[in-house]
Amino acid sequence: MVVQTTRWLPVLAIWMAGLGVAAQYGKISVVYDKLPELYPSAGANLSFSVSLVGAVGIALGLVAGIFVASLGYRRTIVACLWLGALLSGLQALHLPYVWFLGTRLVEGISHLGVVVAAPTLIAGLSAPRHQGIAMSLWSTFFGVAFALLAWFGLPLVQTWGVLALFWAHALIMAGLALFLGYALRDMKVPDRKPLPPLRSLPALHWPIYRSPWKAAPAAGWLFYTCCFVAVLTVIPPYIEPELRAFVLGAMPLASILSSMTLGVFLMRFQTAIRVVELGFLLCALAVIWLWYTPGDPLGCIALAAAMGLVQGGSFAAVPQLNAIDAARAQASGVMAQAGNLGNTIGTPMMVLMLSFSGYSGLMALLIALFLAGFLSHLLLGWLRARPA
Repeated sequence: MVVQTTRWLPVLAIWMAGLGVAAQYGKISVVYDKLPELYPSAGANLSFSVSLVGAVGIALGLVAGIFVASLGYRRTIVACLWLGALLSGLQALHLPYVWFLGTRLVEGISHLGVVVAAPTLIAGLSAPRHQGIAMSLWSTFFGVAFALLAWFGLPLVQTWGVLALFWAHALIMAGLALFLGYALRDMKVPDRKPLPPLRSLPALHWPIYRSPWKAAPAAGWLFYTCCFVAVLTVIPPYIEPELRAFVLGAMPLASILSSMTLGVFLMRFQTAIRVVELGFLLCALAVIWLWYTPGDPLGCIALAAAMGLVQGGSFAAVPQLNAIDAARAQASGVMAQAGNLGNTIGTPMMVLMLSFSGYSGLMALLIALFLAGFLSHLLLGWLRARPA
């Protein structure tokens, strides 16, 4: 799919689907401190209620692109939104905790289908000159969703309780499914591909992992996602209570603003990978700031702004490094796999580090993860520069 004129309305509609599936993480993360009221006997296992939605993506993220291409991109997005609406409705019934975790696991199918199909569609709907800004817009779906949940979800929970948030999410997901089913009805999408024999799917992983072009966006994305949801989950208790809601809403917005302004500006002169590398270094510096002034609102917002450079540059790197749709779909698939792995292990890892080493241990872990993301891109850049 190569176009000369960007179709912004379908791009925005697909981005809205991203908001819905990002809220599958956010609706738990923003009320994490209230979950013991619903499930008092869950204890430390509550951390898995945030991250379990990523388990499906870990197992099937790379091959999901093949299934999406076979089922159809438009059909996949709409069906996954309907599935998400159903599961949120079930969660609103206050299921026993084991069943609740089961719905979170199945919710991963809904999440994965959208995050694999959407970037390929957006890249294909965008003219080459607009791919940087279009992919940067897509990269904001997590941040926007968290901001909306902080502004509107938390007041809803304070008035009506956590279950009301699950009901609201179910209705929003259903509304998005109806809207996208209409908005994308006449949209040109890539041709559907036949599903290869299932026995051949495991062998597809290694060649993609070995490619410094297809795997590069995912390499940094793994370290980024280990931190993003976890930071929004474990940092808030260190922020002054009267400023907490403001900072939680401002952090995603700072991430979005830096991605859509500074990030897009820098990509006019530098590759997306260079912007990602800069973002990782600035993230490490912001964590040092927070290490010395725990919960400082400006430090939290600075960290979020630096993370915005990583998120926008990572998605923009997919079409920059991979010129054809098939390669982009594979890069998006492995990126989804890495992202779900990071989201799944990030919060439990941060909670574990807090319990053993306290706040200083948490800060040291964050710095190590951000520097690892920077070094992974240096290594893959060196591999791309080597003679074939």
